[in-house]
Amino acid sequence: QVQLVESGGGLVQAGGSLRLSCAASRIFVTSNSMGWYRQAPGKQRELVATITTDGTTTYGESVKGRFTISRDRAKNAVDLQMDSLNPEDTAVYYCYLMVNRPYGRKDDYWGQGTQVTVSS
Repeated sequence: QVQLVESGGGLVQAGGSLRLSCAASRIFVTSNSMGWYRQAPGKQRELVATITTDGTTTYGESVKGRFTISRDRAKNAVDLQMDSLNPEDTAVYYCYLMVNRPYGRKDDYWGQGTQVTVSS
């Protein structure tokens, strides 16, 4: 089993910033992708940002230009810097890890989620 440990959620005023962090309990030699998804009440879970082993990043349309993802390969961890937050960013944020396994297998792992609340 792989555990993802999340930190950094909280309450912030509109226009403010937060930083989320996530660390995996294991170091993976194979290629992988790591990042964050989020889910607001009554809505489906959506992509926030991911980053691959080779540094390729992907951002959800609603956060482009405001959020920045980075990773520390040595610690198998990622940080998400969130700036210019607005109430629409309020959601539970889930850390995500996808690991490429032998024979074409891909395994997904999820954190338990951390609450981000942005007040007006």
